[in-house]
Order: sequence, then C-alpha cells, then structure tokens
Amino acid sequence: MNCKMPSDPQFSTHYQKHLKCLKLNGLQPKTVEAFSRALRRIGNYFDGEIADLSPDELLDYFHDLLESRSWSAVKLDLYGLKFFYTHVLNKPWQDIPLVKPPKTSRIPDILSVEQLNALLAATTTISYKVFFFTAYSMGLRLGEGINLKVGDIDRTTMRVHVRNAKGNKDRLVPITDYTLHVLRSFWQMHRHPQFIFPNRKRGLKKAHLAETPLDRGGIQVAMKTVVEELGIKKQISCHSLRHAFATHLLEAGVDLVELQQILGHVSILTTARYTHLTTKTKNNAYQAINTLVHSVDIQWGGWK
Repeated sequence: MNCKMPSDPQFSTHYQKHLKCLKLNGLQPKTVEAFSRALRRIGNYFDGEIADLSPDELLDYFHDLLESRSWSAVKLDLYGLKFFYTHVLNKPWQDIPLVKPPKTSRIPDILSVEQLNALLAATTTISYKVFFFTAYSMGLRLGEGINLKVGDIDRTTMRVHVRNAKGNKDRLVPITDYTLHVLRSFWQMHRHPQFIFPNRKRGLKKAHLAETPLDRGGIQVAMKTVVEELGIKKQISCHSLRHAFATHLLEAGVDLVELQQILGHVSILTTARYTHLTTKTKNNAYQAINTLVHSVDIQWGGWK
C-alpha cells in the first residue's frame, strides 16, 4: 500500500496536527514515524477522507493491509489511527473486531563466540566493525548504539549513560577497559565533537563534520551482507548482538537480576528467557539434578 503523502488539503491539515500531537505526547521517534506512516497509508487508501470512517470501511482496510503486510503493521496502523481519532479529531474510538493472531513464543538464534569473532573479522568497514563490537560488548539495542555520544562515557566510573532507551528510560551500563580503548582509538580516526558513530556520507576523514549519527539502514545492510558472506544460516540481525551478549553473560555466571539492570528490562521475566538459550546452564542443571538424585537411596533390598 502507498505510504506517500496524499494530496488532499484537509488531510494535510489533519496530518500536521497529528505530528504535533505525537511529539507533544512524548512518543519515541520510531513510534512517531510508524504512526505517521500509518496515517499516510490510510489516507491514500481512502483518498484523504479519513475523518468519518465506518467500522465496515476500517474492517476492509485492515483486511486488505494484512494481505501484504505483517500483523505488526496491522497493529501499528490500528494504534496510529486510534491516536488520530482520540487526539486530533477528539472523537470517541470504537474498537474494531479484528481477528487477533495466535500468540507465539520465538526463541532467537544466538551467535557463538567463534561466529562473533568471524563476523567482526569479516566486517571491513571500520565504523560498522566498531559498532558491532560495541553493541555486543554492552548489550545495546541498535538505536542505543547509534545515539551514543562522547559525553555519555564516564571513564571514572566505567559506566556508559544510555539515554532515551526503550520506554523513554535511561540506564547505566558497564564498559570494559578494552571497549573503552577501542572506542577511543576509533574516535581518534574521526574526532567528531559529539557523536561516537558519526555519519559516513562524507567519508571517515570528514566524519567530524557530520550532522547526524551513523545511518540505521547502512548498519543493517552491513550486518546482512557479512552474515551472508560467512554462510551463517541462523537468522541474525543487529539485535542478535544483544541476544548473544545476554546469553554469554549468563553462561559466565552473571546474576539474572544484574543482567536485567544492564539490559534495561522492566520485567525479569524478559531477562529470564535467556536461560532457555544457554547450553551451559542446561548442563549445570543436569549435573546438579544428577548429583541430587544419586544422593538418595531407594533401598532396593527387601522386595515383596
């Protein structure tokens, strides 16, 4: 479906107010873009006339949307339209009887340490190589790594201030001596006064003049390219570096609560899912159970 801006003047007026309301409600930039894209897509579908849609019209729209998009897109468009009705039009929202997808629980693929080393070795662009290493060594989300700034690193406490993370929350994560050394060496190559990872549009030598950080799409393409070159059959993305970090720390014996704080999870249940991904914890559990059971004697003698 078309996500371009509809030409209808009335829609344009509503759209600009929609943008203002999204920003004033303190939503994350990714959410603002998703809800804005949803409104443009819906506007194109209904030729700009979206102020008085009937439940049947909306049912048709979301049915057609699901033919070409995922359930995630359907939900984002639904939430974006609901926001538009309640905050821009000031109209009551009538829930749409959508068929909900079955709940699924996916287990992410995890890079081994050997695969991680191979991935870093195969990444020839220094900005992407350092970014992948940094994201792994601190368990960062893609956006968190992109937005790292020079002033976020505290060399006294050896902590990094991760700002405006998921849920509009900040957190402090530990940084190792080696990661600090890598970042310092990388910074000396570009010397940007603000960004740890400046945009590469002008090349690395002129990266200190960049007005924006490293491009999200470029990082994702670099990851996909390297994974394909290495012939890794697992489903690996930039977020896989965070999964690997969490799993490897659990295998190293890091406390689950401490890991929760490092990753910035609201619920420890989210962190606990990584216990299903560690072969070492499974082996430890087996050994503990084996020792426990062998300490019990069921007294085979005296059967009747």
